[in-house]
Amino acid sequence: MANKIYPDAAAALAGLLHDGMMIMAGGFGLCGIPEKLIAAIRESGVKDLTVVSNNAGIDGAGLGVLLDTRQIRKMISSYVGENKLFADLYLKGELELEFNPQGTLAERIRAGGAGIPAFFTKTGVGTLVAEGKELREFDGETYVMERGLVADLALVHAWKGDREGNLVYRKTARNFNPVMATAGKVTVAEIEGLVEPGEIEPDQIHTPGIFVQRIVHYPSYEKRIEQRTVRKRGA
Repeated sequence: MANKIYPDAAAALAGLLHDGMMIMAGGFGLCGIPEKLIAAIRESGVKDLTVVSNNAGIDGAGLGVLLDTRQIRKMISSYVGENKLFADLYLKGELELEFNPQGTLAERIRAGGAGIPAFFTKTGVGTLVAEGKELREFDGETYVMERGLVADLALVHAWKGDREGNLVYRKTARNFNPVMATAGKVTVAEIEGLVEPGEIEPDQIHTPGIFVQRIVHYPSYEKRIEQRTVRKRGA
């Protein structure tokens, strides 16, 4: 069996990156994001990227570091309200944005991974989301057609994985990672804990190793808080 373990993020991405490619990046906010792989993309200098991600991180963190360097040309996203630079670039016409309702985005990715080129949904009908898209009636209701998404490269972050690429995500960090792992022509996973094949119970595996081509192991991460909110203690 081919060795899927690479010594670092740059090595794991070697030969995969090119200008103008589409990349999926898992996670939600700063939770469950492939931050080491994102940093390696920044260092590579690859540009004109289309990035599929629920959001664009925050200023100076997550995908925000690729906005800093203007390496992203277009975002396909659902929620981008935490990033001031994102808003500034978009309003200046320096960043393209394809907005998706969150469930629609998740289903577009899942459909791409399942080999489904398009599907119909009621979400977005009668709004800007449906402009320019095919509408069709089913049982007297109007639906809008959405296309499935397949990326040149999917980047995911897992809590634990084995050398064959079987992955387990932890709690909220599971957001978007499992579906994206299936929807990339090549999937690279960064994992916090590396174990041997057989150590993960089969029923606990969220992403089977057949979907993962390369793995990079980083045991230590800074657990950043995206928004810290506090309230006064009671008397």
